[in-house]
Amino acid sequence: MIQNTIAHPKIVGKDEWLTARKTLLEHEKELTRQRDRINAERRRLPMVKLDKEYTFEGSNGSAKLIGLFEGRTQLIIYHFMFDPEWEKGCMGCTGFVYSLGNLSMLNERDTTFALVSRAPLPKLEAYKQQKGWTLPWYSSFGSDFNYDFHVTLDETIAPIEYNYRDKTELEGLYGHSVEGESHGLSVFFRMGDDVFHTYSTYARGVESLTDSYSLLDVTPYGRQEDFEDSPPGYPQKPTYG
Repeated sequence: MIQNTIAHPKIVGKDEWLTARKTLLEHEKELTRQRDRINAERRRLPMVKLDKEYTFEGSNGSAKLIGLFEGRTQLIIYHFMFDPEWEKGCMGCTGFVYSLGNLSMLNERDTTFALVSRAPLPKLEAYKQQKGWTLPWYSSFGSDFNYDFHVTLDETIAPIEYNYRDKTELEGLYGHSVEGESHGLSVFFRMGDDVFHTYSTYARGVESLTDSYSLLDVTPYGRQEDFEDSPPGYPQKPTYG
């Protein structure tokens, strides 16, 4: 007889389990179809041309935002929390980077992934070496980039906004003032020498974006698979498997 010593799911026979599993499968399929609909809606999101020039410091020297694309059409930036006064990066952001899978598919589909933080480059390079990471990581120190994309909250420089909520909404949500470094992810699109902002997500919107497919899902071109509902003219590759 099984001893009930810990909390556990209900124990049933195989037939009852299979019935419950098939019911759950239908719900999972509903979720997948809804996710596909949202991804299609995201691919139709309009974009905003950036008129301000941002300068970053990377391992190869200074670069404008367009340089972070490395010649590709799409750029995904993870806003890694690293205040200039800190000696170590945010533990949550560190966990996010550790959880990233093989992102080589992004480059194959005309997309670049990079980290950006406000801490000076030497601190980023030291932390990157300590963690054994190889992802490109740029410092936005001295630029407005973090403030304009709402991942450094300082109302003496820019109005407080995070996850599309203003200061009053945030204080009502959290019960206290919100300031300092925050995390998020932003997507940019390049047409010639022009750069456009297409998408940003924050807070829990970032937590599952840790593999190539989910990252491609937040770009204008998506996964570039033939099953996707994409606007005419978007690039497509054959479905694999």
